[in-house]
Amino acid sequence: MSWTDAGFDVLGQHVLWTDLVGNVCALSTVWLAIRKTIWTWPVQLVGSVLLFAASISAHITGNALKQAMFGLLAVYGWVKWSRGLRDGAGLRIRSATARQRTWLVVATVAGTALVALLFTFLNARGLNISWAPWPDAYIFVGSAVATWAQGRALVDFWVVWVAVDLVGVPLAFTSGLVVSGLVYGLFFVMVCIGFRDWLRQSRTLEAVTV
Repeated sequence: MSWTDAGFDVLGQHVLWTDLVGNVCALSTVWLAIRKTIWTWPVQLVGSVLLFAASISAHITGNALKQAMFGLLAVYGWVKWSRGLRDGAGLRIRSATARQRTWLVVATVAGTALVALLFTFLNARGLNISWAPWPDAYIFVGSAVATWAQGRALVDFWVVWVAVDLVGVPLAFTSGLVVSGLVYGLFFVMVCIGFRDWLRQSRTLEAVTV
């Protein structure tokens, strides 16, 4: 048994250590994002590596690709927030403009369609990229859009995460990643709290600016 398959059994379910620890990092990332600390990004990077290994072990290639994408976006967000926090200044969060929101929606819809068609095409060629190409594609693209918006400190990234979570919970349980399914549920609650706090702070900053 390889290290990626290592774990323990609970109520007849095999829990992977990579899935467990990776999701602890994922939850920590949300908590750190609520606090707007730069540690959000290195913790996300570590979690992405572990969940990538868990997804490969569970043969969920689409989710593995999502984690690889998270790793790259963690580097992007790390750089962007480092610049925003330079010289001891607090991270300036803000609501997306109407144009930015339009692009977030367009990117999510168009990206989901393109990625789903790609997954379906690869499945037909016997590569078994995903057993649920459309939900996987939606989660993949939605996660990318949300993380990109988070890197730019847009309050709206929390809303995108809520939409992704609504699909992620049932897909994780169906895929056998019990810990991921439970974490997605807790993640949903934390995301709602994060959205409330960021929205309140952004409105305060906008009022001061005006």
